[in-house]
Amino acid sequence: MKLNIFSTKAWLLVLGCAAVCSSTVGCQTTIGGQTLPSAYYLKDDLQYFPAGPEFRLARQVQALDEYKLRQQGGMAPEEGP
Repeated sequence: MKLNIFSTKAWLLVLGCAAVCSSTVGCQTTIGGQTLPSAYYLKDDLQYFPAGPEFRLARQVQALDEYKLRQQGGMAPEEGP
């Protein structure tokens, strides 16, 4: 079988190969309803965001408590350097 570059069979073969190749590469794959990472997920440079404090207004509450102590005539604890 001799394939001419302009024949329909040649273009179907190329499109079929491209479809198979493009379906096997990617960031994620879905198998059995599960979204799984690619084979290269261990080599990815992911960003890590460490967990912050649970209560985000801790300094504001501390400042309000110190203010209330000052208003009552008490001494607020001094912060170190």
